[in-house]
Amino acid sequence: MSQVEIGRGKSGRRAYALEEIGIVPARRTRDPEEVSITWQIDAYRFGMPLVISPMDSVVSPETAIKIGKLGGLAVLDLEGLWTRYEDPTPLLEEVATLPQEQATRRLQEIYNAPISDELIGRRIEQIREAGVTTAARLSPQRTVQHYKAVIEAGVDIFVIRGTTVSAEHVSGRAEPLNLKQFIYELDVPVIVGGCATYTAALHLMRTGAAGVLVGFGGGSGHTTRTVLGVAVPMATAIADVAAARRDYLDESGGRYVHVIADGGMRLSGDIAKAIACGADAVMVGSPLARAVEAPGRGYHWGSEAHHPELPRGARVHVGTIGTIEQILYGPSTLADGSMNLLGALKRTMATAGYSDLKEFQRVEVVVAPHNGS
Repeated sequence: MSQVEIGRGKSGRRAYALEEIGIVPARRTRDPEEVSITWQIDAYRFGMPLVISPMDSVVSPETAIKIGKLGGLAVLDLEGLWTRYEDPTPLLEEVATLPQEQATRRLQEIYNAPISDELIGRRIEQIREAGVTTAARLSPQRTVQHYKAVIEAGVDIFVIRGTTVSAEHVSGRAEPLNLKQFIYELDVPVIVGGCATYTAALHLMRTGAAGVLVGFGGGSGHTTRTVLGVAVPMATAIADVAAARRDYLDESGGRYVHVIADGGMRLSGDIAKAIACGADAVMVGSPLARAVEAPGRGYHWGSEAHHPELPRGARVHVGTIGTIEQILYGPSTLADGSMNLLGALKRTMATAGYSDLKEFQRVEVVVAPHNGS
């Protein structure tokens, strides 16, 4: 590993962002129609390696159903507006019209309403009754309080997601969530994260998680680096966690834990490069926030944006470019990689000569600093 001297008393490992990575075409190419981008985690099989991020600006029960019927997996935020209000539509409309200088304070006020276990159950049941795979998210801080309502409602995949989630959280104020014991006692697969290092990922894999989220979430609207100074470039983070997956596979005697890149997946090229670096799937938010059906109405924000004490995100204007189906499957009317995400992934894999996602993880990559071209 390349250590860079920052000063006489400090050095750091050189890490790489996705925009610094390039995919190298091989000697063999394929027809994009012969490429498979199906992805399976536990007993659930999907037509795409995309998990839609648990953000109110992207996922409502209605959009979760639509994405599920298109072959994807959308995660509903159980700490969002849909579990705090009977009908959050007027509030979503208000958020889309707020002046920028008022947005953070008003979001804090709106999200101060209590979470209802009864609404948790109803929202999950609504998605489940539509015949699609249901996935729902809680933060580690609220998992113990609300998980029974989630399980009783029949969730298929449980997501425990925070800015940083560890298997060894230390607290002198309250008994922390024992991830290993909690996951062991559940009858549903659990995806947990985020994490950004080999060691943290290996510890999360040892809890019994079916999948690990790589990154800090928040995507285009998060300000974690500015507020906390915490940042790990995604290409390096994915590759490190993929190494933990490989070593845990040997350690456990064959148990495979899925690596899901979470954060910074704005364009189709980012998705391809994340998988090339070792991800099994990616979690995306802002690309789908630009859909005409998105609850955010052209605006995008995550749970970090309304933290009551230390917001680490912002409501950002992303605009509207097309339907959910167009953004996922095309046809694209834009040349910037924001539409037909899955068609672009297939074409990248075909250009590099790979027929499925597991093979594509072995593609050659180079460090190619972004120069705007």
